[in-house]
Amino acid sequence: MLWYILAGFLRGPMPLMEWDGSFPELFSVIGKVIGLNSMNKILSDLEPWLRRVANEELENALSNSHFFTRFHSLENQAEVETSSCLQLMFSKKVLPPTLFTASKIADKDNNPLQVVLLERSTTSAGTDHDLSLYPIKIEIVVLNGEFPLGGGETWSSEEFNENIMKEREGKRPLLAGELCVTMKERLAHVGDLEFTDNSSWIRCRKFRLGARVVPGSYKGTVRILEAITEPFVVKDHRGESYKKNYPPALGDEVWRLEKIGKEGAFHKKLQSEGINTVQDFLKLSAVDTPRLREILGPGMSERMWDVTIRHARTCVLGNKQYSFLGNNNCVFILNPICQVVGALIDVDGQLVTVAPSDLSVLTNYNIESLLRAAYENWNSLQEVPGNYIFQ
Repeated sequence: MLWYILAGFLRGPMPLMEWDGSFPELFSVIGKVIGLNSMNKILSDLEPWLRRVANEELENALSNSHFFTRFHSLENQAEVETSSCLQLMFSKKVLPPTLFTASKIADKDNNPLQVVLLERSTTSAGTDHDLSLYPIKIEIVVLNGEFPLGGGETWSSEEFNENIMKEREGKRPLLAGELCVTMKERLAHVGDLEFTDNSSWIRCRKFRLGARVVPGSYKGTVRILEAITEPFVVKDHRGESYKKNYPPALGDEVWRLEKIGKEGAFHKKLQSEGINTVQDFLKLSAVDTPRLREILGPGMSERMWDVTIRHARTCVLGNKQYSFLGNNNCVFILNPICQVVGALIDVDGQLVTVAPSDLSVLTNYNIESLLRAAYENWNSLQEVPGNYIFQ
């Protein structure tokens, strides 16, 4: 009876076996049946897990394929974009090395910013027709001062956009003012702009300004490369009252010079000796440098002095000149910092002009003592009429 039951089970997956009456062989057949059923049960349990793993591997393969396709697409796009022969450019890329929040942004010559459209190549194939025939909207943005990496002159739109700086959390937008301007005939005048935050919170501590075409305002087929300025530092407005001037003016307070802090030790020492302006500082340096060094004291090292005097000498002196009457009816002509730039000598009743290059002939005059006298009586000197100006 047992044989017929087993034969019913084995009839499907296994061929029917004949029993020769041997019980050991029967037990072997029963073991195989039990093993086969156990394997089927294991495979049945594993099937959902195997299907899930197979699906995940397939999805990963498809995803990687899409990534490489997208990568090569972007790479090709960048090559096409950077080959553009049109480019925006600030008319003056250099801004002051330090700007302040809440202060109007201007170029290094204190003129309003301008953006122009230039052709980077003489090849006109594939470019648009005369762009001056229709206006283009230009947007001014803030860029990371480290952009572009490596100092390159071309970049993709994605690279430019990724380096646009946004405001810090809880802060106002970095730039305030007229952020979008209209370019006509390849020229755009940038209106009033000012920073609302400093640049100390980014790694390089510097910003750049950038200019890009507003999407949708340009109907051409060739990409227009964006414009960038040179990097600069932005400080809070409260520090502006302590900033140094480049170059300093004659009438600037003396603490505007490098290494002389406002209300600091050097500033107070100079004030106590009546040296209040950059002009006062330069006059004494021209007449009696040792005395000036003595006033500043040993706290101003040689290196600090070099920095200060070099900064002071960048001052624009202007055209004013002054006359000082010396002995023997000789009139010396001085510039605003008490340096001799010429002389008028009475020779046998004739007024002879001595040019700056010929001052060495005045061997009969103690120039050094005359300059000291002129310095001590500066307020009594007369300004020289324009027709006697020495150059």
